[in-house]
Amino acid sequence: MEYPKFSIKHKSLMSKHLKQEIFDKMKGLYSKNNFGLQNIINSGVINPDSDIGVYVGDEESYELFADLLNPIINEYHKFSDSSFHKTNMNFDELKIDNPDPQNKYILSTRIRVGRNLKNFPLGPAISKQQRLVIENIVSTALTSLKGELKGKYFSIKGMKKEDREYLILNHFLFKEGDKHQQAAGLNRDWPSGRGIYHNKNKTFLVWINEEDQLRIISMQKGASIGSVFKRLVVAVNSLESKMDFSFSDHLGYITSCPTNLGTAMRASVHIKLPKLAKNQNLFTKITEDNNLQIRGINGEHSQSEDCIFDISNKRRLGVTEVQCVKEMYNGVVALINAEEQIKINL
Repeated sequence: MEYPKFSIKHKSLMSKHLKQEIFDKMKGLYSKNNFGLQNIINSGVINPDSDIGVYVGDEESYELFADLLNPIINEYHKFSDSSFHKTNMNFDELKIDNPDPQNKYILSTRIRVGRNLKNFPLGPAISKQQRLVIENIVSTALTSLKGELKGKYFSIKGMKKEDREYLILNHFLFKEGDKHQQAAGLNRDWPSGRGIYHNKNKTFLVWINEEDQLRIISMQKGASIGSVFKRLVVAVNSLESKMDFSFSDHLGYITSCPTNLGTAMRASVHIKLPKLAKNQNLFTKITEDNNLQIRGINGEHSQSEDCIFDISNKRRLGVTEVQCVKEMYNGVVALINAEEQIKINL
């Protein structure tokens, strides 16, 4: 194994922090799941446009390859090696109003968390058989949900093509094909072991065996952020009583991508901002000041359409779930205020 040849196009945190001496120290190390340095960095080496550049195959690797992973984690989350992660999902402590009661800007709200089962490898290192075992464990646990959360599980492997395309088009279902996940080994054995659970109104969904073993999602049209968060909390608490999730006092909930550590929460809105779309400097400043991330409407690595953006919290580690949602809310309020104040004839 040779040190990667990084070009000027490589801008990831991995390419920044993987020094020759760190590479030489870790290149012969492997976790109990036979996950090594090459597996961790492969996606970022192959894809120069990667922002982070690493995917992790198991909890052990976060310790084994800490010399590379800790600087990436600390820079992204503004965290430190000596810090501990605190969790708080008490929705009564989220004191916010609807930031867009007239529905002028926000089309929809979506809050999700990632979870992985304890004592199983993460997605990049998992076997086909282990993935099927997880599908069975999770889908069985989901059948116990009641009330608004009650729904049905659908395996992608057995899903009709037209049903699958409809769910993808309406942002309910994940799909194969992301080149960064492909290079990390996350698309192996597709679509075996993958599926989606959703309630009747499709305001609550669970993805099984996408990037993480569970993506638990609460969503609805409009800007009722508090209601979306409360639904998510109720669901997560119910599922956590039936499954043992991988958690560390230092890193929080363990995930395959270091950006999702900690709360593993992404609180987001789809918001239309035609004036800010023409004022990128101000747009970027507001999002950076509020620790927000800008994406296109079709998820990571996608582009905006019709001046609609996916805006979410960026920090997930070292902040609580309530803080994540509040940061997103504060940033969205700032964006709406700026949009209303800009004087541009569109």
